[in-house]
Amino acid sequence: MVQPAEHAAGRPATLNDVARLAGVSPATASKALNGRSQVREETRQRVIEAAEQLSFRPNPVARSLQAGPTRTVGLLTGDLEGRFSIPILMGAEDAFGAGELAVLLCDARGDAIRERHHVRALLDRRVDGLIVVGSRTDPRPSLGRGLPVPVVYAYAPSEDPHDLSIVPDNVDAGRTAARHLLSCGRTRVAHISGDPTYAAGRDRVRGALEVLAEAGVAPVGEARFGEWSEGWGRAATVMLLDQHPEVDAIVCGNDQIARGAIDILRERGRVVPDDVAVMGFDDWKVITTASRPPLTSVDMQLEHLGRVAARALSAAIAGQRRSGTEPQPCRLVIRGSTAPLA
Repeated sequence: MVQPAEHAAGRPATLNDVARLAGVSPATASKALNGRSQVREETRQRVIEAAEQLSFRPNPVARSLQAGPTRTVGLLTGDLEGRFSIPILMGAEDAFGAGELAVLLCDARGDAIRERHHVRALLDRRVDGLIVVGSRTDPRPSLGRGLPVPVVYAYAPSEDPHDLSIVPDNVDAGRTAARHLLSCGRTRVAHISGDPTYAAGRDRVRGALEVLAEAGVAPVGEARFGEWSEGWGRAATVMLLDQHPEVDAIVCGNDQIARGAIDILRERGRVVPDDVAVMGFDDWKVITTASRPPLTSVDMQLEHLGRVAARALSAAIAGQRRSGTEPQPCRLVIRGSTAPLA
C-alpha cells in the first residue's frame, strides 16, 4: 500500500506526483498507467493506487501525442434528433466505413459544458480526429487550436478562419431557386422566409435577390421573415395575397413554409403552379412528396456534405490539413409545384 504524499494545494496532481507517491520514476509511472508490458504487476498496482489516491487524471493531449493512431474518430453533434444533423452523420459514417475507421458518436444537446465533456472523453479514448456537426448554419465557437487532433466543422462553420468548415452554400441555393422561377417565365416573385436570426434564411434571400436584380426583375415587396413552420407560411401568404394579388411565384425559406403557402393559395382559388409557382428548400421528402402538387425544392445534399467532411478529416489525419470555409453545392429537385407559364 502506498503512503500518502503531499502536492501543492489547489493544484491538480501530476504524473510526477503519482511517481513520487508510488516510489517509482515518472517513466515507469507512465508505462504502468498506459498498460505497457515492461512493468511488473506489483509496481503497476502501486502506481494505480497512487493515481487513485491523488485523483490523477492523465492529460489527454499528452496521451494523444505519445500514442499512435487508433483508427477511431469522434462525431460530435449538438442536435442528434435534428433532421439536418442525421443525414450529415450518415454521410460521414459511410465515408469513414469505407476507410475502415471506427466512429464514436456523442450528442452535446446544444449544451457547451456537455460539449467540452464529450471532447475530453473522446480525446481520452485517443480518437485520431473530430467532426463537429452544428444544428444550424450560424458560425459557432471554435474548440480551439490547442487540440492534439485535427477537427473539421460541418454545417455550422467555426468562427476561427484557421479551422476547416464544410458548409452548405445557402446563398447559391437562393440563386438556384430564383433562376428556376425566372426560367419558368415568372416575373412577380415574392419571398417568405423563416426566423431572421438564422443565417440560412438570410443567405437564401440574399442569393435570390441577387439573381432577380441581375435579371432586372423587382421582387414583390420585401422578404417576409417569421418562423420555420406551415402556420407561418399560411399567415404570410394571406398577407402577401392581400397586398400583392399579382404575385406569380413564391420562394419559401423551407418546405414547411411552402406547404403552408400552397394551402392558402388553394383556399383562395389560385391554382399551383398555373397561377402561382411555389418552391421550398431542404427537400424534406416527408413534405415535398406528400404536398399537392408535389413540391419543387432545393436539396442541400447533406449526406454529401457529411462525406466531404469525413474525407477532409481523413486527409488531415494523414497530414494534409487545410483551413477556411468550403461551401458545398446544392441541387434543384423539380416537381409539380413549379412549371412554365402557359
